[in-house]
Amino acid sequence: MRNAKNSPSSSPRKFSTPRRLLVSVAMIAPLTLAACGGAQPGGKASGDFSAWALTGTQQNAFKDSFAQWNEANPEQSIAADFFANDAYKEKIRTAVGAGNAPTLIFNWSGGTLADYVANGNVVDLTGKVDALEDRAIEAIEKTGEVDGVQYAVPNNSTQPVVLYTNKKLFDQVGVKAPTTWQETLDVVKAFKAEGIIPFAVAGQSQWPYLMWISYLTDRIGGPEVFKAIQNNEPNAWSHPAVTEALTKIQELVEAGGFGDSFGSVVADANADAALVHTDKAAMLLQGSWLYAGFKADAPDWYKEENLGFAPFPTIEGGKGDPANIVGNPANFWSVSADASEEAQQEAFKYLNDYTLNEQSVKSFIGLGLVPSVDGAEDAIAASDDADFLGYAYKSVQDAPNFQLSWDQALAPDQAQVLLTNLSQIFQGSITPEQFVKTMNSTIK
Repeated sequence: MRNAKNSPSSSPRKFSTPRRLLVSVAMIAPLTLAACGGAQPGGKASGDFSAWALTGTQQNAFKDSFAQWNEANPEQSIAADFFANDAYKEKIRTAVGAGNAPTLIFNWSGGTLADYVANGNVVDLTGKVDALEDRAIEAIEKTGEVDGVQYAVPNNSTQPVVLYTNKKLFDQVGVKAPTTWQETLDVVKAFKAEGIIPFAVAGQSQWPYLMWISYLTDRIGGPEVFKAIQNNEPNAWSHPAVTEALTKIQELVEAGGFGDSFGSVVADANADAALVHTDKAAMLLQGSWLYAGFKADAPDWYKEENLGFAPFPTIEGGKGDPANIVGNPANFWSVSADASEEAQQEAFKYLNDYTLNEQSVKSFIGLGLVPSVDGAEDAIAASDDADFLGYAYKSVQDAPNFQLSWDQALAPDQAQVLLTNLSQIFQGSITPEQFVKTMNSTIK
């Protein structure tokens, strides 16, 4: 990584970064459960310095980082536990509310972080983690602010949502990746005629549906539409762009765009990606974190260069910039206000010296993940995954707007209503107008 030093205790210089990127505030990867002893789930952490994080693609990078710290600090070692995505979200909110949170709280920023701040659950990090802030992409770092105060800092990769394609199936059917909505409907028809699922989607998990409404709403109406929703402006969900996005989703469902059984597909098992690499589905709208899953789960298929990627299609007459992206700017660490003073001080040291340091960046790149730091171009270019990582990294650097996943940007109670009603939209059990009316009722 350019301008990073070898020692984990070093404080690299501030790298340059495009300031055009505007990050809207907080989704993360679908992951599977595994534990690495330490903190007690749902209870008081079994050590002065503890951390909870997610299993899956990025777990090994976190484990390596914790191991580096533990080797250098055997008297203040980190007790770490890892949880599956959906299970973690429930456990951490319960633990934080009960005052039993781990020292390092893994989060997505957005609405949940705002709740933590309002309830005094997390520590103001201003001036305490300057070395880490010098490494991180500034616009991503700012996603961890609440009312201009830093309460969370990025801890892993930046995760734009991209359109994955099965190039083998595209060649077989004789079509190209769609760049417009009309082309999208055309390729759906072509793949359906061949008995191929056009788009895989993990409907049972619900949150993957968000990628569709987020991109469509942005492409149609621009980022201002969701900004009004996030700001709880009266009747903000009534914007025509939302209704049009919902209508297009149902149009795609009715055209057979997702096959017949998408409601039973589970994201935590990477079942959506499996439909692509087993040649049952042609495309998948998912986060950049899933690239590493394709490599790990289907190495032979991947080595045959069957995996492609593309931006989300444009919408004719839409106001959104085609370079806008959605997803997760990163995941974040916050420090628990309930941790002891000693544990908090150790956490600050860990964040400054070990989070997103040179070793961690190498780990993320080695796993096929896009690090959320400045100056990673050379390291990415030298990696085996330079094509994808370079594409994803540049899309983040160049994006006029990087919209945080809606379920993380909104307050938790609003997010759950959103997921439920969006699922009903995909199922065809409610109309766009009913969706809008219900979501408007959640505005505070």
